[in-house]
Amino acid sequence: MSNIQKTLSPVDGSVYVERALAEAAHIEQTLAAAHQAQQPWAAMSIPERAALLHRWVDCLLAHREEILPELSWQMGRPLAAAPAELGGFEERARHMLDIAGDALADLQVGVKPGFQRFIRRVPLGVVFTVAPWNYPYLTAVNSIVPALMAGNTVILKHSAQTPLCAERLDQAALEAGLPEGVFQILHLSHDDTARVIADGRIGFVAFTGSVAGGRAVQAAAAGRFIGQGLELGGKDPAYVRHDADLAHAVENLTDGAFFNSGQSCCGIERIYVHRSLYERFVEGMVETVKQYRLGNPLDPDTNLGPMVRTSAATLVRQHIAEAVSRGARALIEPSGFPAHRVDSPYQAPQVLVDVDHGMQVMREESFGPVVGIMAVDSDAQAVDLMNDSDFGLTACVWSRDEAAAIQIGDALHTGTVFMNRCDYLDPALAWVGVKHSGRGCTLSRVGYEHLTRAKSFHLRTAT
Repeated sequence: MSNIQKTLSPVDGSVYVERALAEAAHIEQTLAAAHQAQQPWAAMSIPERAALLHRWVDCLLAHREEILPELSWQMGRPLAAAPAELGGFEERARHMLDIAGDALADLQVGVKPGFQRFIRRVPLGVVFTVAPWNYPYLTAVNSIVPALMAGNTVILKHSAQTPLCAERLDQAALEAGLPEGVFQILHLSHDDTARVIADGRIGFVAFTGSVAGGRAVQAAAAGRFIGQGLELGGKDPAYVRHDADLAHAVENLTDGAFFNSGQSCCGIERIYVHRSLYERFVEGMVETVKQYRLGNPLDPDTNLGPMVRTSAATLVRQHIAEAVSRGARALIEPSGFPAHRVDSPYQAPQVLVDVDHGMQVMREESFGPVVGIMAVDSDAQAVDLMNDSDFGLTACVWSRDEAAAIQIGDALHTGTVFMNRCDYLDPALAWVGVKHSGRGCTLSRVGYEHLTRAKSFHLRTAT
């Protein structure tokens, strides 16, 4: 097996990055350094750690103009949309840094004469973050910043598609003056990734990726009593009620389905519309989708870039073809998108109607620019269909009735419920999934609980 990792750019299929995979000696050195650095790092005060990590964020953002085109070349996002990645990175990082003092404070359990009692949050040790390519900074920051703030050290293994993102984060850590061993990166093969997970010095694994990848993480950690945060994707639904603001729903759900070429774990992949609005909603979405410009992501006029690789686009085409063969209608003509090419990552967007849950496109994660739309007659029918999935990351309701949206949300099997918005992570809220969307939690105060363990102090007053 070659020890060279090659990143093929979806822009033109060229080799954009080549990196040597870490050898056994380098992996051992990295693990040892992380383990050795952890206790001194945890001994620093929270304000000291926060100051260093704020500087780390500043140092990364100082390279914004170099980072943005790298994103387009590595994973295909249009250059015009790339700044949002760094904006979201900063929003999440600053929020988790700012709440750390309260989130990590000792938990007082009440007065008991003769005793001092409290619960302290202590770090887990070395956190191993395995990050994906589709939002390479946004997803990585979810675990890296709170893990470091909680007193853990971090080793980052980024996707082979986005190795420069890991290197940018590592460069920023050096520029910010983080102590040696506190934050490190490794370019790893799948086998070596599993070996790192199995190493006794790893105290927690934060993984974002496919269901199959999540199972591989669990298998690698088998027999070890360590926590695993697994964010494994979704088949996220939207419900447009009879009382929705139709224009707003069309605009936002189109963006939610097709932003990043549909390559988002919390992107909208299926839409249920009350029958009274169904035809107008479909017409509005089709007209909006036709305004997309598929093309080279480095072109400032492009607002729909290529998918990450040809195989990903092939899966989307298979889902579309299977649905059409079973009676679905495809409402977008690919010829309207000149850059669309079969056997390439350039995939035209598609809207499907006359779909049902017997079709792959309504059940399996497409992770691309396609969405299926069904008419429903009631809230109850919408809830049943939204819950009819192996996934449960987010779901959204479009309505003017907040009480109804909350009632529907209570009935949904999902980690996050939105009303009149979608495809967004608020760092003040817990980011969680159910069913095949994974387990664990990132962001918010609750996220800190998963990157620490409770240690109780029960002190009897001397007499």
